[in-house]
Amino acid sequence: RLAGSGGMGEVYCARDGLSGEQVAVKVLAGGRAAEQARFVREAEVLAGLRHPGIVRYIAHGTASAGRLYLAMEWLEGEDLGARLAREPLSVADAVTVVRTAAEALAIAHARGIVHRDVKPANIFLVGGSIEHAKVLDFGIARLGRHVPSQTATGVVLGTPEYMAPEQ
Repeated sequence: RLAGSGGMGEVYCARDGLSGEQVAVKVLAGGRAAEQARFVREAEVLAGLRHPGIVRYIAHGTASAGRLYLAMEWLEGEDLGARLAREPLSVADAVTVVRTAAEALAIAHARGIVHRDVKPANIFLVGGSIEHAKVLDFGIARLGRHVPSQTATGVVLGTPEYMAPEQ
């Protein structure tokens, strides 16, 4: 079933034919070659990251209709942005969610991966629990200094309100 959609495509709630578990399947809506390359890179980045604070990769590939897909664990709950819109966090909860996200991002950084779009909407509170936050959406991640960037000079990627000032 369709769970959501955005500028790049749709996310479906599906059942894994092998394990029987519910999964989230992100499907790219067509896209130019650059968008397809970015989507594949996101899948490859996620495939190499294992941490309880990062959404778990399951598989990626090309569907029979030729559309690219990325399957990840299905998460029930809400993103931090929705939570903050409803109510502020206590200081203790804010420290917990920042620590959890920072620990997950440290794993990515150790592999040379910079997320580049850390914002409340990309931190998911599994079951609504601050203690079980997971970082999502590595779609615009940068892969180290020695890997060619797919970002053209002068192109801004990310959410301006959450970008580092030097960006």
